[in-house]
Amino acid sequence: QVQLVESGGGSVQAGGSLRLSCAASGYTYSRCRMAWFRQAPGKEREGVAGIYTGGRSTFYADSVKGRFTISQDNAKNTLYLQMNNLKPEDTAMYYCAASDRVHCSEQYQFRPSLYDSWGQGTQVTVSS
Repeated sequence: QVQLVESGGGSVQAGGSLRLSCAASGYTYSRCRMAWFRQAPGKEREGVAGIYTGGRSTFYADSVKGRFTISQDNAKNTLYLQMNNLKPEDTAMYYCAASDRVHCSEQYQFRPSLYDSWGQGTQVTVSS
């Protein structure tokens, strides 16, 4: 049973920074990709940033490029999201997700149905 546990959320003023962490535990035969999603009240869940196994490549939503950085520490089984220059529109519940499969297509990188494991979320609130 794979478990993902997010932490690091909080309240900050616009222009501030936060670093989210996602600790992964449990056995999985394969994992090709992990990502961060977010969901604001009344809005659909949207992909924010993703990384392929081994850190061979990353991808970002246009809205966060240049401000957010995704990384992973394989030794600690932990995924990170460094968020800088935060804006009020970044306010949302942030979720960690993993594609526990052998191969990930580079199409539909942020399609939620292509992710098999999800964390419970951590709240990020940015005030103006």
